[in-house]
Amino acid sequence: MALLEGLVALQRDGEEAVLGRVADALAAIGGAVELISYEPSQVPLVDEFATAPAMDAGERRAVVARFPGSGTGRSLLIFAHPDSERVTSADGWQNDPFSATIADGRMHGWGIADDLAGVAASISALAALRQAGLSLAGDVVVAITPSKRHARGIAAVLDRGISADGALYLHPAESGAGLAEIKAFASGVLEFEVEVTGTPPDTHEPSHTAFAHQAVNPLDKAMLLIDALRRLDAGRGARIRHPRLEAAVGRSTNILIASITAGDPDLRQRAPGALRFSGSISFPPSESMKAVQAEVAVALAAAAADDAYLAHHSPVLRWLSGVSGSDVPDRHALYETAARTIADVAGITARVNPMHTSSDIRNPLVQKGIPAIGLGPLCGDLTHAGGRDEWVDVEDHLRTVTVAATMLARWCGTVSAEQPPGPAA
Repeated sequence: MALLEGLVALQRDGEEAVLGRVADALAAIGGAVELISYEPSQVPLVDEFATAPAMDAGERRAVVARFPGSGTGRSLLIFAHPDSERVTSADGWQNDPFSATIADGRMHGWGIADDLAGVAASISALAALRQAGLSLAGDVVVAITPSKRHARGIAAVLDRGISADGALYLHPAESGAGLAEIKAFASGVLEFEVEVTGTPPDTHEPSHTAFAHQAVNPLDKAMLLIDALRRLDAGRGARIRHPRLEAAVGRSTNILIASITAGDPDLRQRAPGALRFSGSISFPPSESMKAVQAEVAVALAAAAADDAYLAHHSPVLRWLSGVSGSDVPDRHALYETAARTIADVAGITARVNPMHTSSDIRNPLVQKGIPAIGLGPLCGDLTHAGGRDEWVDVEDHLRTVTVAATMLARWCGTVSAEQPPGPAA
């Protein structure tokens, strides 16, 4: 646990300090370490995009460490992300966010569950194999890469030519299921906004209320468009089906209208000149992103064409960001290896939680055709979700290290691969 404690303490000094400690730790266990600098907006992507406001600007860095095997086994890419939510106020925290305080079996710290625990487990698993004197037959690449706000770290690494027979994303389970859950499915998601203009009444009076019948209120027109999206949503819900999503929540796709902004809330007698509403749409991996975008665009255009005003004052649809989904079947060898290992190490029958929309497990599969799954320990109170005192379960973190080490041995092959190595302290 010393490595994880150290990473939590370094959060105070920022991402570069964390990356420096990661690079040193990977080199200390025999990795050939490389620091990759990249500009997120310049990373080539497949079925993914984001507008500039959705991304942090500036150069980023990722740490990559190669551990060559004997050449007779399957290769594995292990990845996790070192960046957390921005360090701001610790108001409401009961523990020092940078001291890795342990209480009631939980270690607390800023970013510990999102995703410093995954970073530490990646390194500790390889350290455990080395301490056990086991050599791997397949090559292993560890990539510790920024992720948040479309940082695109793992995509940047994959673009440099790194490949593998499978990928393992180590990240605590946000659902609270811990090792009982394997991330093997992620829906795609698109974020959008629609701008609608109105026409104020022809008056110089400061109050528009008496003249409201002469105005075109963009809210009225926006409701026509939102109704069109509701009808599209209902039709898609009946037509687009995926068994994993159907079993989990009874529906495979949704359109969510999340916000409406118009006018000045302090000017209640003024007709708004324009309105924006925004939302998102989830879709299963079986659908293409472009096809989903086309459906939304057609629905909005048809609604506008049916309205005399909108037909000549077209609403503007803007796509803000989008990612495609991924799906690794239960029968895939990578999933079977993970499920068997979790059962052997932790005595747990794991299942797939298909509700991780936009999970990073999509990147290796979508970008380079590498099947990827994710797993991790119990966690809670994530800063990302508005929580305080973010934590991971200590014992479950140690079990995750053992699961990861054993998965490495079984997937890549070793001289003695069936005895699960113990966790590194």
